[in-house]
Amino acid sequence: MILEGRVRVNRKVVDLLGTKADPEKDRVEVDGRAVLLRGPKVYILLNKPKGFISAVADPDKRPVVVDLLRKVKGKVFPVGRLDYDAEGVILLTNDGEFSNKLIHPRFSVPKKYLVKVRDVPDEKDLERLEKGVYLSDGKTLPAKARFVRKTEENSWIELIVTEGRNRLIKRMCMAIGHPVSKLKRVEFAGISLGRLKTGEWRYLTEKEVGRLKGE
Repeated sequence: MILEGRVRVNRKVVDLLGTKADPEKDRVEVDGRAVLLRGPKVYILLNKPKGFISAVADPDKRPVVVDLLRKVKGKVFPVGRLDYDAEGVILLTNDGEFSNKLIHPRFSVPKKYLVKVRDVPDEKDLERLEKGVYLSDGKTLPAKARFVRKTEENSWIELIVTEGRNRLIKRMCMAIGHPVSKLKRVEFAGISLGRLKTGEWRYLTEKEVGRLKGE
């Protein structure tokens, strides 16, 4: 097709084999029709700080998670969401199929949180979280709940859920009478923060990506 003069880059015919184009910047056409060039797939783990929206843009001009990825080439988007005032593990990618698999309810992907709640939940409170509590949009699926430690006025618990409802952890804890004062996601689908500091990120390894894809 190139030798036949059917290919254009930025509206100029190219007839030299091996001509390069940048999928992020250049317009490529074959027979007058634009072709979408797909760049390499990107998979990123970010330790999200509080005060960032899990999105690529915000109409209210608040900071978004992609603002922390200035050195990443190409466009990526967050896999699922993490509350504005929450911090911790969030994955970002340009692979739509990968993202859909991780957030689709059918796959029941586990998400682990450290949660600071008011007062001290007792065993019955934790049992309620594990069996499921009733929220305005239905009963929650069974979860795993574990008491971690007590502070002077509050306490920390660990929660593992497989759902992705909006503000799920906060609503679950409110339902048992222990409102959340701090929320940190420490693991998503088995991927943990490791040594990443708040605001830092890294690329997922091939092994991690393969495991998440079920390969």
